[in-house]
Amino acid sequence: MERTIYQFDHLSRIAEGIRSAPISLQPGHRVGNAVQVGVILNRRSHQNTAERRECEDRSNVSVACPETRLDIAHELARFAENGIDLLVISGGDGTVRDVLTMGQPVFGSRWPKIAVLPKGKTNALNVDLGSPSDWTLAQAIDAYNGGRTVRRRPLAIRKIGSDDPAMLGFIFGAGAFSLGVEAGQDAHRIGFFNSLAVGMTSAWGVLQALFGSDANRWRRGTQMELAYLPSGEAMSHSRHGDPRRRHLMLASTLETMPLHIKLFGKGQAGIRMVVLDRPLRRILFSVPAILAGWHPRWLSDAGLHHLSATGFAIELDAPFILDGEHFAPGSYTIEQGPELTFVAG
Repeated sequence: MERTIYQFDHLSRIAEGIRSAPISLQPGHRVGNAVQVGVILNRRSHQNTAERRECEDRSNVSVACPETRLDIAHELARFAENGIDLLVISGGDGTVRDVLTMGQPVFGSRWPKIAVLPKGKTNALNVDLGSPSDWTLAQAIDAYNGGRTVRRRPLAIRKIGSDDPAMLGFIFGAGAFSLGVEAGQDAHRIGFFNSLAVGMTSAWGVLQALFGSDANRWRRGTQMELAYLPSGEAMSHSRHGDPRRRHLMLASTLETMPLHIKLFGKGQAGIRMVVLDRPLRRILFSVPAILAGWHPRWLSDAGLHHLSATGFAIELDAPFILDGEHFAPGSYTIEQGPELTFVAG
């Protein structure tokens, strides 16, 4: 089955039409019912019905159900003109990615606080923030005044040679990770969501790579070049497999992953990365222990690398994944985006 390849083409044109918000008009910190709230609802999420009703009962809440990414940008500009204190995103990881991306020409480096209501099929960001899975708009507004805040910097992905602004998201993956997301979308269609879908598709991918032949797409890898920024130094590749190919790579700025798997190593900071050169069977047999946080030194020699970067460049010949959806292959830079303050329950 063909997968939709999403594009963020022509973001520079959108940025031209939507200049930075009049931040000087935004009020200082307010409390109680005076807090001005802007809510972006994912209209495709059936879970947002109750949130829509609650919004209608609040005079300090502006709500939008945009249909396109351009609509998102215009609604965010409207929120900024109203001087919102809190931006609430009600949807999954993909909705958060689209809102953050389209909010760049509006908010620049001066974003309001953000709350995420996990109403999507995948909600990895919410797992990291530690908010309740059944968080409501009322609870998010209450938390604005007295709840925890968590600061995170999304990944900023730019296509090399393009003038378009960056795409902002939190989980970037390629190679077998893309195949896993495809399998996860199939799992969603039969009713498995969130951590259950992640667990099932991860197990399926390991089995395919473990028992499949080298012709199996779960084993043959993806042509991929990786280099640190700003130095341009190539990332190390073990002696295993074709040096022009990698089996899997995953990058994120999140600190806690779904199912609380300890995929990243201790001490990794900034952009945390996992790169697997080739799916050697001794690595695959060790996956349960690796995901539990067992990262012995021999893994790197065997082709499983735990890396940190302030930024990196990637060139690949197959689609990559950003927060659950496919984007076109090509050459990109991945750096850290603006520091955002999230309200958490």
